[in-house]
Amino acid sequence: MLNHSILARRLGLALLCALASLGFSCVQKDDSQLVVYAYDSFASEWGPAPIVIPAFEKATGIKVELVVPGDAGQVLARAIDEKDAPVADVIVGIDGNLLPKALAAGVLSPYAPKGRETVPASLVLDSQWRLTPYDWSSFCIMWDSEKLANPPASLEDLTKPEYARKLILMDPRTSTPGLGFVAWTASVYGSGLSEYWKRLEPSILTMSPGWDTGYGLFTSGEAPLVISYTTSAAYHAEYETAGRYKAIEFAEGHPVQVEGAGIVAKARHRKAAEAFIDFMLTSEFQSALPTTNWMYPAVDGVGLPASYAASPKPAKTLAYDPAGLDDAVAAALGALRAR
Repeated sequence: MLNHSILARRLGLALLCALASLGFSCVQKDDSQLVVYAYDSFASEWGPAPIVIPAFEKATGIKVELVVPGDAGQVLARAIDEKDAPVADVIVGIDGNLLPKALAAGVLSPYAPKGRETVPASLVLDSQWRLTPYDWSSFCIMWDSEKLANPPASLEDLTKPEYARKLILMDPRTSTPGLGFVAWTASVYGSGLSEYWKRLEPSILTMSPGWDTGYGLFTSGEAPLVISYTTSAAYHAEYETAGRYKAIEFAEGHPVQVEGAGIVAKARHRKAAEAFIDFMLTSEFQSALPTTNWMYPAVDGVGLPASYAASPKPAKTLAYDPAGLDDAVAAALGALRAR
């Protein structure tokens, strides 16, 4: 015998689907599933996803569909394109530089997660918790000491003729390290940004669409310098030739990147999305980050492997107002096109 409540739900669904034929949306919500958009290195076989996604599924019974549009800039671009009828429930990898664009587009929904009190105030990106921090590191130039004898000591050094075609960057329109490098140069050079990028152009071998591709070119020996993170040195100390790949500390200081995840506005699986954000601040998730994402955990008290001794923590950090980044990107890329 058919249960009356089941019958009522089926009749309701039939009505919704009838409305769909007239142009209304017919979406059956099921919080035993979840769609997560993440950047490529997060989802790679050596990234956090193969560890933390199964752990979340086991702990909650929620099945995760992981979608990888590209680097973090591409993740956000896709979420913005789909904002009127979102596919993703959670987007992972939006940093402080991308956050203003995400907020202006209205693609993120507030959610104050369990465990938020364990996140240092300096890492909190948004007072409404539309983005929850999960890791951080400092941008730097990584140096292959077997391919280049004398490394640069400053951003200005990068423009010297001896570094011609020796630097790999990432596209700031699609990549957060690429955007971070523009922010770094803007914070140091200000109104002189365009002139700096004109001087820098001869040093640039290529500008890849994302970190994954660009760093792969670096480790394959295509160029001895690349924009990355100080914590990249810890990875090499853990798994590869000790001391070959080094994080260079520049006297003018370094910007910090804080990565976050947020629930998409109009998410179809809201409760499942909230459970995922909560899980990101647990010790099970956070303890996986130092040896998979190779970033510092956002939660206090998570241990680090000995290899992190190879990662310098810059004495000086730099800040740049992300509200001005669109203009800075236009100025930097315009300077390259002008030559």
